[in-house]
Amino acid sequence: MRQKNIINLSDKNFRRTTGVKRQTFNTMVEIISNALRIKKAKGGRPNKLTPEGMVLITLEYLREYRTYSSIGLNYGLSESSAFKVIRWVEETMIKDDRFKLPGKKELLKSDNEIEVILVDVTESPIERPKKNKNDFTQERKKSIH
Repeated sequence: MRQKNIINLSDKNFRRTTGVKRQTFNTMVEIISNALRIKKAKGGRPNKLTPEGMVLITLEYLREYRTYSSIGLNYGLSESSAFKVIRWVEETMIKDDRFKLPGKKELLKSDNEIEVILVDVTESPIERPKKNKNDFTQERKKSIH
């Protein structure tokens, strides 16, 4: 149900919800469909999700950083199944040349101009009270049997 609602959104709302343009989404679905066709050529159980659903749950995980459990509940999957689907989609996308990021050598070339934005997401330590020997009441050793 959720899958149909997202796919039927306008292009502007689709991008706001998923984080990618519809054209990019369609390319991702094409890649996953081809990979599924190759994977299922040998046989096996049919998938509970369509290729569109697989891409959508992956985009939801990456965009909203929701738990596998909550994503699984929305799509009728177990937590472990949601994890396996998301992991498989990510690995399949990485293997495809259309979604590869340039390597370190490519980035260091001077003719390539790539804009970089840095975001500070460092963790700050939590101040906790120091342990003190006077905070503990010690029993005399003679009274311990």
